[in-house]
Amino acid sequence: MSSSSVSDGILKFATQYSIYTGYITFTFGLIGNVLNLLVFTQLKLFRSNGCAFYITIESISNLLYQFLTISLTILTSIYQDDATGRFSFWCKLRYIVGQTCALTTYYMICFTTIDQFFSTNHRFNLRQMCTLKLGRYVSFILICFAIIHGVVVGSSFSVQPTLGCVLTNYIAVQYSTYFFYPILVGLLPVVIASSFSMLAYHNVRRIVRRQLPIVRRKLDKQITAMVLMRVIAFVFLVLPFVTYRIYTINFPVSRSMPMAYAIGKLIQAILTSIYIIDYIINFYLFIIFSPRFRRQVKLVLVKKCWQRWKYWCCHMNNRIEPDNNIETRNSQIESEENI
Repeated sequence: MSSSSVSDGILKFATQYSIYTGYITFTFGLIGNVLNLLVFTQLKLFRSNGCAFYITIESISNLLYQFLTISLTILTSIYQDDATGRFSFWCKLRYIVGQTCALTTYYMICFTTIDQFFSTNHRFNLRQMCTLKLGRYVSFILICFAIIHGVVVGSSFSVQPTLGCVLTNYIAVQYSTYFFYPILVGLLPVVIASSFSMLAYHNVRRIVRRQLPIVRRKLDKQITAMVLMRVIAFVFLVLPFVTYRIYTINFPVSRSMPMAYAIGKLIQAILTSIYIIDYIINFYLFIIFSPRFRRQVKLVLVKKCWQRWKYWCCHMNNRIEPDNNIETRNSQIESEENI
């Protein structure tokens, strides 16, 4: 068997792998992030909680990234590659959107851990520092920075005949190699998220000694456990891809070397599929490791979404439910949220 046929076989396998994993991760990501948005926006318990606000923004960013990945998957199904090496505009847009979503998601995870550390601290003045109003300001500034950063760096990508969609600006290559991947989306968010999640966990272990309402105590324990598992997954899923991107930016493989190019594409497909899991896993981690979150998901789906759908159907049939029944049901739902 010639090396050409082997490299073609590897490329074909990498393409099929990318297509199947792309559709699977999009399906799970869409379901998980939509359910996250429903739970954290519909339950009154979470509406004034800073961590829930950051998780909501993270879920929106994850959804945008899922639509980017499904676009790449559909193009791979059509062209047998993601078409970034064919169209200059798409080459730039892919990295603009991808880097914007990455920065938003990573630092929302960091803000979640920081907020949970301060909100569970035994010192009253520290607990008062992280407010929902401050969280909105910080999130707005971060998103603006992520968009501007994505446009500036993403615009430095261009299509090369033998290399495909690569960074061609020398300053952008140096910046990505020595700051963006190793620091901005690598070491910095990992250190911040890991440190503050462990500190928040330490705070929660001492929370029994503080005079707090039992509802607040349960919520702090629940969110701290969820955030800690999210950070562990974040570290293990992101670091391999970040390391790989640093290497490929500095040592791009030309298509004139079929075997090396095919192996590179296969490694890229595998590491990318692992990396994308970071954008879909938060809901599934929460539901696995938090029994209380499972009950809250059931409450939202059964008592809120299903009941609302039934009410709309009754309304369409001119069978309007009396106001006192609606108020009774709402009060029952609010009491169940605190369980």
